[in-house]
Amino acid sequence: MTEALEDGDLTLQPTSGSSEFIGFAVLVDGDRIGTVALRPEGKHAGSLRWNFGPHAEPMLASRALRLGIEHAFTELGWRRVSAQVDAASPGDLRAASIAGLRREGVARQADGQHTVTVARLVNDPPAATRDGFIAILNAGLPRKRVIGQGLLRDENGRYLLCELTYKREWDLPGGVVEVGESPATGLVRELHEELGISVEVKQLVTMNWLPPWRGWDDACLFVFDLGTIASDTVATMALQRSEIKAVHWCDLDTVRERATGATAELLEAVEAGTLPAYREAPLQPE
Repeated sequence: MTEALEDGDLTLQPTSGSSEFIGFAVLVDGDRIGTVALRPEGKHAGSLRWNFGPHAEPMLASRALRLGIEHAFTELGWRRVSAQVDAASPGDLRAASIAGLRREGVARQADGQHTVTVARLVNDPPAATRDGFIAILNAGLPRKRVIGQGLLRDENGRYLLCELTYKREWDLPGGVVEVGESPATGLVRELHEELGISVEVKQLVTMNWLPPWRGWDDACLFVFDLGTIASDTVATMALQRSEIKAVHWCDLDTVRERATGATAELLEAVEAGTLPAYREAPLQPE
C-alpha cells in the first residue's frame, strides 16, 4: 500500500480507487479538497489527473500536483509525467505550470473542448530554480510571429517583389524569422535560401504590425533597407521553386496591382517619406 505523501498541512492520502489508477485524496488540515491520480502508461511514463473543488487556489493545487509528480519519479520510476488540461480552465493551467509541468501543445476537438498537453521530465530543472522558471515561461508565453522583409531596388528605383507559390499576391523578399534568430539575420538567410543571393542589411526602415488576414495570425514585420542592385541580377538568381515562382521589378503602379494592400500602402509611405519607426498596417479585405 502506498504511504501518504505530505507537504506541511497538505496530505495526499492513498485511496482504493481502481486497478488502473494510483489515486490520492487531497487533504488540507484533514479536510478533503480534491483528488489526484496517476495512471501508468508503459514502464517509465504515465499521466496525471486531478479534480479540485472551487475553493482550491492554484498555489494549493500545485503543491498537491508536485507531490504526485515527485512520487511518480522517485517511487514509481517514471521518466515522464503528462496531463491533458481543459484549455478553458485557467486555474488548472496555472496550477500545472506552477507544479513544473510545461506546455507542449493543444489537442483540438470538434466540439470545441480543446485540451492543453503539459508534461514534466525527470531531468527537467526544478520549477523553483531560475532555469526551471524560464523554461516553463518559454513554453507557455505567447509567441508573436516575426517576419523580416527587405526593400531591394534596381537602378531605376523599382522594388523587387516575389511571385509566390502559396498566395496570389506578390510580396517583398523575406520570410518568417526562426526561433532564436534576429530579424536581420533571418532576412539574410531567407534571401540566400529563396533567391540565392547574399545581401547586406543596411538599416531598419520601419516595424510594421500586420493584423490577422485570410487565416494567417498577426505578425510583426521588420522592414529593412537592402540598397540597390543591377536590374539584370534577377537573371542569375537561383529561386527556391517550392516557394518562389518568379521575381519582378515593380514600380508603384505595379505594386498596387499585384501586391497586397498592406504592401502597397507601405511602399507608398516609403516614397512619401512618412514612415514612423512603428506603424500598423490597415485591415485588408478577405
